[in-house]
Amino acid sequence: MSRLTITMVLVAGIGGCLLILSALADTWHLPGNNQGYEPAQPIAFSHQLHAGELGIQCLYCHHGAEVSRNAGLPAAETCLNCHRFVTAPLSLMRQEDEAASKENRERRPIVSDELKKLYDALAVDEQMNPDPQRQQPIQWVRVHDMPDFAYFDHSAHVQAGVACQECHGPVETMHRMRQHSSLSMGWCVNCHRDATAQGVNGKPVQASTDCATCHF
Repeated sequence: MSRLTITMVLVAGIGGCLLILSALADTWHLPGNNQGYEPAQPIAFSHQLHAGELGIQCLYCHHGAEVSRNAGLPAAETCLNCHRFVTAPLSLMRQEDEAASKENRERRPIVSDELKKLYDALAVDEQMNPDPQRQQPIQWVRVHDMPDFAYFDHSAHVQAGVACQECHGPVETMHRMRQHSSLSMGWCVNCHRDATAQGVNGKPVQASTDCATCHF
């Protein structure tokens, strides 16, 4: 085999490897980067439905983000504010209402499989009142998990006017919650630099890039 042929084979092989590597590049993450993490949850809660279609504000459920370092998860009882009455998709409830009216009978209760998990966790009675003695916590799977050596304060960002989507992405389009951003140090630092240079919603800010702000 001539040198030219060997060279051409090697070049073709290297080129093929580079193409494969470039195609896989988006799936590779540095250690600790969980961007794209999208775990299944014990109850299939859809942010697209609640935050998107219904327009429920983030702070209604995650009110801790406005006053605390942690956004927190809503207490399961918060879900009962609506789901005391809405026990299944509205389309199914309306179908049952129409059928009961046509058949001149009492409306039968309809409970979706996912909402039954909520009611079981809260140990609700027939009047949808939870039993604190028998209820069990819902084992939600954490999606965004900052390392212990990094300090992040939700309230400082919310009060500065930073929208939840800046870090969490278009949550209102997600059926299942996923980590949208890398949350790496470089990503945070670049965001602080841009905020200082451009402001937040037209308001000037001084977003610190001092190491001790997040690492102390």
